[in-house]
Amino acid sequence: MTKILVGGVGKAQVAEVLADLGIDGLEASLSSDMEAAMRLRAGQADYYLGTCHTGAGASLGVLLGVLGSGTCHTFGRSVPTQEEVAGLLADGKRVFGFGMDQLSDATPVIARAIAAHSR
Repeated sequence: MTKILVGGVGKAQVAEVLADLGIDGLEASLSSDMEAAMRLRAGQADYYLGTCHTGAGASLGVLLGVLGSGTCHTFGRSVPTQEEVAGLLADGKRVFGFGMDQLSDATPVIARAIAAHSR
């Protein structure tokens, strides 16, 4: 089971989108950013999706500070392609941030890429 923690101002909406996708093998749970950083560092979770109003930094601030830039990536207010996310996953990224206004479009793309990468 691949565990995805979701946080930030849109965490409930991201969790809902993930649940609605019904992707086998993905489990999402709500988290604060500090809890997520500690759980990821301890190996108790696999990925984190964070949202803020701009997607530029607040969505990942604590995780970036605790886990480092090598594991974090923000899409800002853009919607990534599955190929872009696949490349980031291959490079070791496990923490993704994006803007609230993109969550209904970005979340499915990121989730499907994570599911494909985890198989």
